[in-house]
Amino acid sequence: MTLSFKESERIKAETLIKNESPVFYGGKAGKYFRKLNRDCVLLDSKNNIFAPIYSDVIQYFKNNSISWWGGKKPTGHTLSSQIACLNHLFHIRNDKVAVLTILKNISPDFVDVLQINTDKFLPAYIQFEAVSDNDYLNEGLSTRGSNCTSIDALIYAKHKNGENWLIPIEWKYTEFYNNTDKSIEDSDKKSKEYVKGDEAKGKERLNRYCYNPKGRLIDDSKYLKKNKDYRNSVYFFEPFYQLMRQTLWVEQMIKNKNKETLKADNFIHLHVIPKKNTTLLNKIYKCSGLDMEKTWRNRLIDQSKYQIITPESLLNGIDLKKYKDLLFYLKTRYQ
Repeated sequence: MTLSFKESERIKAETLIKNESPVFYGGKAGKYFRKLNRDCVLLDSKNNIFAPIYSDVIQYFKNNSISWWGGKKPTGHTLSSQIACLNHLFHIRNDKVAVLTILKNISPDFVDVLQINTDKFLPAYIQFEAVSDNDYLNEGLSTRGSNCTSIDALIYAKHKNGENWLIPIEWKYTEFYNNTDKSIEDSDKKSKEYVKGDEAKGKERLNRYCYNPKGRLIDDSKYLKKNKDYRNSVYFFEPFYQLMRQTLWVEQMIKNKNKETLKADNFIHLHVIPKKNTTLLNKIYKCSGLDMEKTWRNRLIDQSKYQIITPESLLNGIDLKKYKDLLFYLKTRYQ
């Protein structure tokens, strides 16, 4: 029986920890996580982050009021995509040459990268858990990293035509998704208002992105194809639910640039996925009958606005000498 990518990465991480690999700095695992003590969850989450960035990462999240996935501090889960994103990109975020290099792996038409000054603390050329200054998606107050559409990583760049572009990055590691339809999801079972079959969460989402009186966001989009009915549609199954919201987010950032600190004219939506994660990439999704990329491209009006790239391809070309330790760390742990 062939192991899933998630299972093979779990075994790899557990083996590295057991063998005291330097990428986990001697950290021990077995922390309680979702009702079990797990050998892929480190007891000290500090050991889950590339050591040279740890202190800055902690201060960056704290002083920019960013929420951590699953709690008030970094997770010790070695398969976390949030941690993977930080481990790959945080160390190069102040290096204009390196950030422009990775952008040129996406398109040679980028000629400069711009500092993202919406970070009040440690602003640089890559931002993490990015949100807009204002709410355009009917989600309420934007809280970076939770309870709203936020972007795993964001680059702000200058195109050769003189335009400012946003490059929102959605980072995947071992994720895969079932067939949950978020357009018909009931209210939270833990809430006093829970009633089976009320579709309360689903109705809220449909109203928010499809039928809101303030604006029918998908219908009005220049980038997403319309549906006659959005209930049970592709847009409400993961990972397409995330991609839909992020596309609307960046479109509204551009549309409302006069109200935003980051004033952008165009974008490329970047999806970073390990090529071995075939459980995510090659699954035939029931909502479409197609694989992941074909499913999403089938909903896009402009195909050039979306790219998939592997983590190693994204970092291709950065200074091998300057980033020797980082590249060794990433290759040992993730490749």
